[in-house]
Amino acid sequence: MANSDLVIVILAAGKGTRLKSALAKVLHRAGGRTLVEHVVRACQPLKPREIVAVVGHQPEDVSASVTPLVVKTVLQEPQRGTGHAMLVARRAISSRAKFAILLPGDAPLVRTETIAALARAHRESGAAATILSAEIENPAGYGRIVRQDDGSVAAIVEDSALTGEQRSIREINSSIYCFTLEKLWPCLAALKPQNVHKELYLTDAIAVLRQKGEKVQAVLATDPDEVLGCNTRADLAAVDAVFRRRKRAAVMDAGVTIELPETVLIDPDVIVGADSRIEPGVQLLGKTRVGVSCTIRTGSVLSDSVLEDNVLIKPYTIVAASHLSSGAQAGPFAHLRDGARLEENARVGNFVEVKKSVLGEGVKSMHLTYLGDARIGSGTNIGAGTITCNYDGVNKNPTTIGKRVFIGSDTALVAPVRVGDGAYVGAGSVITKNVPPDALGLARGQQVNKLGWATARRRQLASAGKPVKRRSHTKSKRRSKPRPAKRKR
Repeated sequence: MANSDLVIVILAAGKGTRLKSALAKVLHRAGGRTLVEHVVRACQPLKPREIVAVVGHQPEDVSASVTPLVVKTVLQEPQRGTGHAMLVARRAISSRAKFAILLPGDAPLVRTETIAALARAHRESGAAATILSAEIENPAGYGRIVRQDDGSVAAIVEDSALTGEQRSIREINSSIYCFTLEKLWPCLAALKPQNVHKELYLTDAIAVLRQKGEKVQAVLATDPDEVLGCNTRADLAAVDAVFRRRKRAAVMDAGVTIELPETVLIDPDVIVGADSRIEPGVQLLGKTRVGVSCTIRTGSVLSDSVLEDNVLIKPYTIVAASHLSSGAQAGPFAHLRDGARLEENARVGNFVEVKKSVLGEGVKSMHLTYLGDARIGSGTNIGAGTITCNYDGVNKNPTTIGKRVFIGSDTALVAPVRVGDGAYVGAGSVITKNVPPDALGLARGQQVNKLGWATARRRQLASAGKPVKRRSHTKSKRRSKPRPAKRKR
């Protein structure tokens, strides 16, 4: 689909006042990418002569976002409207370009197929300008397309200028255009800033083309969602929902089961193999790759990670920048990060954190453990509560554990330290020296049993708990009451 005579111009200079943000409008994210990156990626398959982005607000940041995608940038300063932006872009446009497609950088839902159809319709019609339009249920706030009897465009009328009859029009201007450049440049040169903002608008160039008798046409987008812009936070949320819905549909079409799809978030570059199952509340982010027949259970979040085939991620597990080989398992409530690697059939369980460590084939670490900067040989069992003490306050140090090792529960391995193949480490040990192969490593205080101590202690406590009866040294004398005298009869 090479278009050597076509240039694409993306208008990315706006601030986005209604977003109420310090961040440039086109750098806000939806569907896992910045808005402007979505637009650029939709244009790239057309293979135009060049893609030019007009930047203005936060130009360095916007340029940094699009330059890796082979996009030229040109600064619009001051920013005096869309027509002025196109005049600024002219400085970066090759003289060999005959046609230009203009897109706003905040319309991320537009598809490659739609842009290609716009360019094709423009070429075939011989029009001076072709507008991408859409019919929507609530067109309030949008400029309307007013057509002539022959179907060509008579005018674009802004919402505030509509007459009573025109308010019933539901066809709107998307602000996506295709122009024949030799006809556009004279019209832009003739524009006057005759509006309250003292700016030059492309819609005014459309009006000039009509006055010159040039043909202006509009083609309807098949999906009205494609022309949605992002002027408010609510718009961003609506656009994000469309992207997420599209991605989930594509993943399910590839043979993946998604339970309660509306609760699952999948970024655009994620790949999931057939017969995998994704449970509710899962997030698959960045460039994550999931193999075939994997299960990712409720609440788990995976980012920039690789899961080979038949991997099980149990509920509420976090996996970041890590690799799980075939048959590996992680979770529930596990955390793998920063280059963690689980080889075939390795398993980590409840509240186990693995960082920059390699767990060999069949390694098990099932409970309450931290493994950092470690290499662990195949068949080794890591007991509950084990910690690799990898940080000495200045440097991170490695721990190496051989094959078929048994690490007892509540062990601290003070790095740098090595445990040889086949060795045992007793529970509760603090290992500060290397453990030779097939040895037993013990490093804990000696146990002392005092026979009868508990019985004596109970007697002491019982005795201390009895009330003490106090006696007086003097006896109180009782006073007898005098008897009443007998009466004489």
